[in-house]
Amino acid sequence: MTMYRPLLEEEGRCEEWDFTSSEYEVDFNESEEDEEIWTTDQLQESTKLLGNDEKTYGDPEQDTEKKAKYPKSVFFIVGNEFCERFSYYGMKAILILYLTNQLRFSDDTSTVIYHVWSMLCYFTPVLGAIIADAWLGRFKTIFYISIIYVLGNTVLSMSAITPMVTDLTLQKVLSFTGLFLIALGTGGIKPCVSAFGGDQFVLPQQERQLSQFFFVFYFSINAGSLLSTFVTPILRDDVSCFGEDCYSLAFGVPAILMLVAVVILLIGYLTRLYKIVPPQGTILKEVSGCIGEALKKKIKSEEKKKHWLDHAKEKYGEDLVADVKVLLKILLLYIPLPFFWALFDQQGSRWTLQATCMDGTIGSWTIKPDQMQVINPLLILILIPVFDRGVYPLLARCNLFKRQLPRMFTGGVLAGVAFVLSGCLELKLEDTYPIEINAGQTHVTYINSLPCDVNITTLGSEHDIFLKPFGSHADYISVSSKNQDFSLEIKYDFENCGNGISYADSYNVTLMEEIAHVVLVTADGNVSTVVNVDPPNDVEKSEEGLSKLRLLYNIDMDAVPLESTVTISGSVKDYTFDFGNLSISGTDFQEVEPDSYEVHIGDQQLGEIEVKIGGVYNFLVQQDLTDPDSNEVYTVTLYQVTPPNSVHMLWLIPQYFILTASEIMFSITGLEFSFTQAPASMKSVLQAAWLLTVSFGNLIVVIIAEAKFFERQVS
Repeated sequence: MTMYRPLLEEEGRCEEWDFTSSEYEVDFNESEEDEEIWTTDQLQESTKLLGNDEKTYGDPEQDTEKKAKYPKSVFFIVGNEFCERFSYYGMKAILILYLTNQLRFSDDTSTVIYHVWSMLCYFTPVLGAIIADAWLGRFKTIFYISIIYVLGNTVLSMSAITPMVTDLTLQKVLSFTGLFLIALGTGGIKPCVSAFGGDQFVLPQQERQLSQFFFVFYFSINAGSLLSTFVTPILRDDVSCFGEDCYSLAFGVPAILMLVAVVILLIGYLTRLYKIVPPQGTILKEVSGCIGEALKKKIKSEEKKKHWLDHAKEKYGEDLVADVKVLLKILLLYIPLPFFWALFDQQGSRWTLQATCMDGTIGSWTIKPDQMQVINPLLILILIPVFDRGVYPLLARCNLFKRQLPRMFTGGVLAGVAFVLSGCLELKLEDTYPIEINAGQTHVTYINSLPCDVNITTLGSEHDIFLKPFGSHADYISVSSKNQDFSLEIKYDFENCGNGISYADSYNVTLMEEIAHVVLVTADGNVSTVVNVDPPNDVEKSEEGLSKLRLLYNIDMDAVPLESTVTISGSVKDYTFDFGNLSISGTDFQEVEPDSYEVHIGDQQLGEIEVKIGGVYNFLVQQDLTDPDSNEVYTVTLYQVTPPNSVHMLWLIPQYFILTASEIMFSITGLEFSFTQAPASMKSVLQAAWLLTVSFGNLIVVIIAEAKFFERQVS
């Protein structure tokens, strides 16, 4: 058999042959002289003896290959796939943030929804394959289901138009309807497009061109993913729609690309370039019938068979039974696959949420959390040739990873290593996470806006709080009910407390369980006071990787025009905060770009503040209390509620790199293993089963996230 190895290695297919198998009883131990006189026809004939009469390893320039022209129709199919993958991955990249920020679901609920939808996307390919094989054929299935796909993208884009959908319940209904239609669309065409491309080639003459097509096809998938994952987060964040992130545009562009995909597909049909194969029927019915027949007869019959499937030979024949035996052996090896996909698909959910808690600034440019998903397709395009031409041949010299199963095993281990790294990173991120208020507790941040030192004693607190002028201090206090009154005793350093202010030393505040309060020690006109600011603090970080900021103020409303607002002006964007009816109060939080801002009331500049990515802040604007008669002198002070993101987003790259290497070794090798090991009649069944393992992997994530087994994300 040695004479064939160079030919097979030249084709890159040496592993498809088992040179030591006892299955082939042909003696190829001829002398070198005999080998030299073998003709191409004899070589092809000998190949048939090995059980593969479709493969020709003769001269690539032989006449039969020249006669079959390269099908122009595949360019339309590749263009269609590029646009469809742009649409799918572009929408998927921002989906988790849309669920948390626009639809107001919690992180856990958003994760569940995201993975239920992903599970549906990989379950519907079975339906698409059945429709194509048994009813419509591949082209009609792709075309009709693509129309459903476009409709789903359109509905999802419309659901994100906030002024049009003011009812959150209606917005959720529209969003889920759009996601359901998209799942039907992307799943329904998934098993058909690549097979439709393969139909365009004449085999065996164009086997080499077919191999090249699948390479270009896979490249178009990753190119569409790479481009859309980079572009759609920019459309979401850098474009403002109705004063908010532009999810409608970010979903709308993928919808347009999906429409373009349909148009490209239709142009190829109208120009009559496609070779359309009529539906051939689905083997799934025969497989399920064979298994059912064997089980039924095994239960009823007392006759013992060497294999339980042999009971079905009488009805379904030996060939089908033999193929089903091989199928079940391969499916047994599929048991670990869902666990890999359970990890892999969290790139778009948990890893994106992890990125929102990190710092993405690189000079003047800021990486958006959902843009980090671009690393996977980028690394795929880089690492596939590296593994194919470098890593695998080098390891093969050391007699390592020459077979497919060891590669898959190692890939699975690498996926686990990637999540160990993710957990270590999470430990570091916990230092920057918001305060956690347990049941039976409240959290109070005291802010002293007086020009003198104060000492605060709170009934229920373990210690006194000493505050310098314009200082702040956070403290946990135990509460016994939802609303509980607390007495505050305050001692002042009267030497520096200002003229004309009368000071009381006893105050009452009402604190609520599991609420982050802000208690402002200040003066209202000529009288000291303590104000429990409403609304309370919002300690949670921005899910979009921005900063959160709100205004606290102590202003003489008679001295400030009613139309006046506090404006902060940055290098990227300006924001305004409106005064309420009270002279001492606070505004709601706004999500703002991390930046340095100038603070203005009207045309008057008051000072500067700087907010960092992921941080949550209060900034206090008040009149100068050292001179209560002055209405034109203001102070501006910034107070941190939640620490900013201090861990850089690029620290995600190691875990992305390892998971991508894992994907190449586990997923791509596994797909190759399934295709090469499956009987010819079972290849489509195995492809459907492969996609189902992705669906079950997402189900694992749903179960774990919904069951809430772990209190900490690091676990």
